[in-house]
Amino acid sequence: MDHQDILKDKRILLVDDEPDVLETLEELLYICKTDSATSFESAVLCLKNNTYDAAILDIMGVEGYSLLKITHGLDIPAIMLTAHALTPDSLKRSIEQGADAYVPKDKLVDISLFVADVLSARQQGKNAHSTWFAMLNPLFDKLFGKGWRTNDQKFWDKFDK
Repeated sequence: MDHQDILKDKRILLVDDEPDVLETLEELLYICKTDSATSFESAVLCLKNNTYDAAILDIMGVEGYSLLKITHGLDIPAIMLTAHALTPDSLKRSIEQGADAYVPKDKLVDISLFVADVLSARQQGKNAHSTWFAMLNPLFDKLFGKGWRTNDQKFWDKFDK
């Protein structure tokens, strides 16, 4: 199934404190119905008043981890999108707290592929971790250094399947 078919008419919550990032996400996800929030409070209001197929959450500036806890509790697939919190620790924390994917803002142009992958995996009763991780692992190696997985090798090994 084409990723455009998966995304068609899906309702996505976009949360970022940078209006230009939200605008770009809206353009990239033009096939979806999107709601945007620039703060934790406005995102919570959206979550209270609407049903979403997925959420894209910035980490810094909008209390992304608190929003992740809420979306996880509502069984809404969450994709963490970050530039400033791009560290091995925040990657691991995001996964441990229920994120379906963790995408650097450098890869924003591919966001529709990540969202489609997460939604497809959810429809099949799977998680999308190994797919997006395989796509982004070369970037993580470049950003974090080759041995970045060493301290938590057992944790990261499950993503290599």
